Amino acid sequence: MCGIAVIVSGIKIVLSSLDPNFISPIPLLEQQTLFSVDDIKEVLRRRGPDSLGCKKVLLRSGVSSLPGGEQDVVAFVEDETPREGKDSHMDGGAAKEFIRELQFIGATLQLRGINPIIQPLVDISGNILVYNGEIFGGIQMSSDNNDTEVLMQHLGLCCPHVSSPHNKAHTSGDRQCTVPELLSRIKGPWALIYWQSSSRILWFGRDAFGRRSLLVHWPTKEDPRFLLSSVSPHASVNESSESANGDGIAKIDFWEELPCGVYSLSIGALGTDDYLIGEVLKHDWTDPKLKELITWERTSVQPKSEDLCASHQKVYSRKEDSPLTPSILMESKLASTDCLLTSLPHRVMIALQESIMRRTALNTIYQATSVDYTNKCNTPVAVLFSGGLDSMILAALLDKCMNAKYEIDLLNVSFDGPFAPDRISARAGLKELQKIAPSRRWKLVEIDADLLKLTSETKHVMSLINPARTYMDLNIGIALWLAASGDGCLQDETGNDDTCGSVKYKSAARILLVGAGADEQCAGYGRHRTKYRNGSWLGLNDEMKLDMQRIWKRNLGRDDRCIADNGKEARFPFLDEDVIRILLDIPLWEIADLNQPIGIGDKKILREVAHLLGLSEAASLPKRAIQFGSRIARESNRKNFGSNRAANQASAGSVTIHRNNS
Repeated sequence: MCGIAVIVSGIKIVLSSLDPNFISPIPLLEQQTLFSVDDIKEVLRRRGPDSLGCKKVLLRSGVSSLPGGEQDVVAFVEDETPREGKDSHMDGGAAKEFIRELQFIGATLQLRGINPIIQPLVDISGNILVYNGEIFGGIQMSSDNNDTEVLMQHLGLCCPHVSSPHNKAHTSGDRQCTVPELLSRIKGPWALIYWQSSSRILWFGRDAFGRRSLLVHWPTKEDPRFLLSSVSPHASVNESSESANGDGIAKIDFWEELPCGVYSLSIGALGTDDYLIGEVLKHDWTDPKLKELITWERTSVQPKSEDLCASHQKVYSRKEDSPLTPSILMESKLASTDCLLTSLPHRVMIALQESIMRRTALNTIYQATSVDYTNKCNTPVAVLFSGGLDSMILAALLDKCMNAKYEIDLLNVSFDGPFAPDRISARAGLKELQKIAPSRRWKLVEIDADLLKLTSETKHVMSLINPARTYMDLNIGIALWLAASGDGCLQDETGNDDTCGSVKYKSAARILLVGAGADEQCAGYGRHRTKYRNGSWLGLNDEMKLDMQRIWKRNLGRDDRCIADNGKEARFPFLDEDVIRILLDIPLWEIADLNQPIGIGDKKILREVAHLLGLSEAASLPKRAIQFGSRIARESNRKNFGSNRAANQASAGSVTIHRNNS
């Protein structure tokens, strides 16, 4: 996980292709700013504790070498000059001179590569890259490669121009690819900011599902800079500006979640008042397979009566199957003609196993980083663990992907000690995992918290969830932030109850598997059952499609920021491109059957996967969101509304937090 940012000053931003009503303020010789570069560095460093770097591109006007000698823009790259205190022109005071520059900041959590990486990377052509992501496919990677270095090499080969955002890709075999074409090929989560020096284009964006956070601040009178950052500095949390629309004056948050996609900022000729013009365009994804996933169209939605009958018969026969052993799992890909091993649950299980394998392979890592997996850390990967269906499947498959010498941390958070539902199911889940994988050392890390004592922590998490601002977002954010810290206690080796002693423990795992995406794709939410009752299969499919197409805004950016603040990297096996494809290829009635009771029909396909893994108890557990399973929602309702009843009357899940009063 890395933290990335860019600060663009002295450029008038044009957004006519994205928002025709946007009016960019004209850069001024003297301008106020809300926070400094040091403020951004502080929050990014928590995400990337291994290194921190900064590069500037200074923009100057000059005479073009083209016929006519028109005004042109010349870019100079320089290292940041270390200085005490705040940057003079970014310190909330008046600027001393007219600044036309791009300032790149990168903080790195290094999980791949034999060479030490300090972002931003700069190549011999003056191109600059800050990258937060992994390459799990689409670009060739070896075990000793670093994702950022490899991507930088490929970006340097891209053609130095920006095409129309809606043009048709030219298919000549020997031509250079464009930046959008290259980024469309990447499998895995990413967010990036890239300066293409020869074309004076700033490229930026995030993957098609928004698995990595990237916030944007479009210029306003309050702060006329154009800003991109993985996370918001504390000083900007309470800020908003006014914008005129057809209904009057509307409040706009300082930061927005950048919608998924690839964008370009082309810096052009000087304006009449000695400022530069920057036009922002959004570009289409060019990979046909990726486009199919984004549209999220399922072939088989509405079953016939014979389809449902056949599905019920298959479910019965699957429950008679014995759990798969590791050897059978590995052989399953070779036995494609075997009916058992090509059944739908097996296909999903194999896809998930391969997804986890890609996300937990222990690549060769530069030895000077703070954690050397091969010698110092015997627990390189942890699971965000409630003991529920999704996390149990992840843990069981992780066991099959990792060498037996490694321990696995199961991170569980509770705001009601041993009485929270998630703590109860986590302890039961530990025992079930010990039965199916007795040779593995499982460590259930119990993280207990008292919401009333988390005053400063709550304010900190409020800045992490920004621009989200409901109590539900805050409750989820606090629970994720505490769980990802891995700072708790271990019970005795046998996993017995509270009568046994416990010992303080802090997980050193830097990779954290999270079950995000399972409910959206497999009809795990209560609203899915409501939509099914009201609109049958078509209504259910539409609701699931809506969930997947807005998951970047509702969930993933917030979750990424809260987890990464601990110097940990969240990885989402259920949101692997191949897993999404497999689940879309399966008829909807095989994914879920909401005519069946809760704990049976919802996420039916995953319950069948759990049975195959020998997780019979976990296979029947109902869905419980982390804010309810950890009981932080109950404690938050009591704290902020006096009781659960009062909170329900106020619709607490959607009530906006008044940040300056918290």
